[in-house]
Amino acid sequence: MENRRRIEGYVFLAAFGLCIPAANWLIGNVGTVCVPNGPCLIPVAPGVEAPSGVLMIGLALVLRDMVQRRLGVGWAFGAVVAGAALSAVFAPPALVVASALAFFISEAADLAVYTPLQKRGLILAVVASSLVGLVIDSVIFLQVAFGNQDYLLGQVLGKAWMVLIAIPFVHLLRRRDEKLDIEAA
Repeated sequence: MENRRRIEGYVFLAAFGLCIPAANWLIGNVGTVCVPNGPCLIPVAPGVEAPSGVLMIGLALVLRDMVQRRLGVGWAFGAVVAGAALSAVFAPPALVVASALAFFISEAADLAVYTPLQKRGLILAVVASSLVGLVIDSVIFLQVAFGNQDYLLGQVLGKAWMVLIAIPFVHLLRRRDEKLDIEAA
C-alpha cells in the first residue's frame, strides 16, 4: 500500500511539473482573444476574462498539495523550487521574472498554509492553501508582468474554478485512503 501511494506521489509530481510549461504555453497561444504584446485571454465568468494560463496554475496548486500528501514536505518544497526554475525556462521572455517569482511565492505560501491545516482535514487544507496561493500568484504575476491588476478578478476566478473542479478528486482520494487504511489494520 505504501508503495502505491509513493507511485501516486510521483505521478502527482510529474503532473505538477507539466502544469508549468503548459501554463506558459497557454498564456501565449490559446484564448478567445490574444492581446498584442500581452496574454491570450479566456472567459472565466460572464464578462470576465483571464490569461489562459490560469487554468494550469489553479491545478498546480492542488497538485502541489497532493505531492506533499504522498511524498512529504521535502518533496513538495523541492517541487516548488524546481517549478519556479521550470517557469523561468518555459515562460515567454517578457514574462520570465513575473512567472517565476509569482510561482515561487504563491506555491511557498500554499505549502505554508497546507502543512498545518492538513491535520485538520484534507479538503480544508487544499481549499484554504489553494485560495491563498491563487490570490498571491495573481497579484504578483499581474503586477510584475503587466504593471497593473486589470485581470485580477479573472485570474482569481479562473484558478478557483480549477481548484473547485479538483476537489471531488481529492475527496475520492481521501476516501480511498481511509478505506485502504481500514483494510490494512
